Amino acid sequence: MTREPTMNITTTEPIKVDIWSDIACPWCFIGKRKFEAGVAAAGLPVEVEYHSFELSPGTAVEVEGHHVEHLAQHLGVPLEQATAMIDRVSGIAESVGLHYDYDALQSTNTVLAHQLIHYAKAKGLQLEMKEHLMKAYFEDGRHVGRIPELADLATELGLDRDDVIRSLTANEYLDDVRADIALAGELGIRGVPFFVLDGRFGVSGAQDPATFANVLQQVADERAAAVESEITEAS
Repeated sequence: MTREPTMNITTTEPIKVDIWSDIACPWCFIGKRKFEAGVAAAGLPVEVEYHSFELSPGTAVEVEGHHVEHLAQHLGVPLEQATAMIDRVSGIAESVGLHYDYDALQSTNTVLAHQLIHYAKAKGLQLEMKEHLMKAYFEDGRHVGRIPELADLATELGLDRDDVIRSLTANEYLDDVRADIALAGELGIRGVPFFVLDGRFGVSGAQDPATFANVLQQVADERAAAVESEITEAS
């Protein structure tokens, strides 16, 4: 007698994916698109939660000059090398449908933007805010380090401008940002993007969609095998 597969919350509940990234990280936006493509390819439900990470916490809110100059100084490389790096990442961004505008990009500190993502999370809009901020920074040349501009961006998602200003002025979610960064340190995360799937599988960097799809499928297969084992033991 053949037993039909039994649906179980273990196999049907979304796969939790925790993602550490920085708004000002070009590979993080690329990795976001590749991850989304991998999810679509796998056809499996996921629950995504973003976590704060600052690649350059010492960056000032106001940064003078072109981004390439700031990058060269930050990395300690010649201007020509920094320019080549930007050209390369811009080309890869185009390949996943992103249009980076480094001539318009305004380098800045991202700690307030990370706080805004936590604020949006409390309002059920974390994913939308993450996308909105990264697009604003890399494609639209908008400033994401000052409270007035962040409040403008928040209102575009329907959030209350005055309350956003209150929250950011009070550093309401600064402890949450710091907690994310501390947890990254505990997990040994030194660079971003970094993806943790099902609390067990770590994927570092902007990997190809197939990599994400394969790990998601592995999680689903292991869950299904665990359910099948439970059914066998109970029969």
